[in-house]
Amino acid sequence: MCISDLEQILGYTQAKTSRHISYLRNAGIVVPKKVDQWVFYSIKEEVTDLVKVLMEYFGKDHQLADDIERYDTLFDEKELAKYRLVKNNLVA
Repeated sequence: MCISDLEQILGYTQAKTSRHISYLRNAGIVVPKKVDQWVFYSIKEEVTDLVKVLMEYFGKDHQLADDIERYDTLFDEKELAKYRLVKNNLVA
């Protein structure tokens, strides 16, 4: 996802979202990929299993459940940046 998507989902400011992404980048958890004017961040393949375990552990957290629900809604309503890129044939 890109920063603007994460802002909408988490309800954070751009500065706070960017700061947290930089922590994840520095820790080697996410990697950036620039596409058009957006930078998309994805979880590194090497840590996918760890992230799955963490998500299961935090799965009972109400805030995480709200964030996941907000993501699902934005995805279904085609409000995320990746949808616009796919629509314009910029990514597969």
